[in-house]
Amino acid sequence: MDKLPRRMIRSVLALLAGGLSLHLPAVPRTFEMPPETAKLKPSNLAGYTIATQKCGICHSADYISFQPPGMNQTQWTAEMKKMQHVYGAPIDDTEIKLLGIYLAVVYGDASSVTSEDRALTATSSPAAVAAGAHSQESAGAAQTLLGSNGCLGCHALNQKIVGPAYRDVAARYKSDANALGKVESSIRAGGMGNWGQVPMPPFENLSAAQLKTLAEFVLAR
Repeated sequence: MDKLPRRMIRSVLALLAGGLSLHLPAVPRTFEMPPETAKLKPSNLAGYTIATQKCGICHSADYISFQPPGMNQTQWTAEMKKMQHVYGAPIDDTEIKLLGIYLAVVYGDASSVTSEDRALTATSSPAAVAAGAHSQESAGAAQTLLGSNGCLGCHALNQKIVGPAYRDVAARYKSDANALGKVESSIRAGGMGNWGQVPMPPFENLSAAQLKTLAEFVLAR
C-alpha cells in the first residue's frame, strides 16, 4: 500500500493542532435528586402547618434557615409577599400573615410578635402539629419525585408550560370523589386529549405509594 502524501499528513496534523474534534453522540445522563432531610421547626402556631404544606413546594426548608437572623414579623411578612407576587407562591393574604408570625417567632425576632397575634394563631392541638410534620414529609417526598422524574419540565404550579398547571388540575377534580384514583391512573398511563394534544409519557415504573404521593400533591394545590 502506498504511503500517504506528506502534504496530506501535514494537513491532518494541522487540523488536529487547530482543535478539530470528533463529535460523538452524547450519552444520556440521568440525575436523581437527593432526599429531602431538612425539617421545619415544629410549632403550635397555625403558620407552621401552612409552611409544611406550601413552602416545600418551591424550596427546601434549609432556605428559611439561610435567611438573616433576627428578622422581625414585618420583615418575614414582606418576604412572604414577595414569594406571592414575584414567584407566584400559592398563598393568600391570610396565610401570609400567619406565616410571618410563625417565622418571626421560630426563626427570627420573637419579640416583634404581639401576644395577641400569638394567641390568635395558636393551634393548641398536638394533632395539628403532628399533621403539619406529616404534611412536610409528604411534600418533601413529592418534590424528590417531581425532580427525579422530570415532571417540572412540563408542569408548573400556577401556569401552563407543556402540560397543565397543577393548580388547574386540582381545580378540575375539586368536586370529584374519585379524583385521587383518576390522577394516579393518569400519571401511571400517560396519554393525551384531556389537556391538549401533546402526549404525556407513562410512568409505569412508579410504585403505588409514589403515585399516591404525587397525586395527593397535585390535588392539594
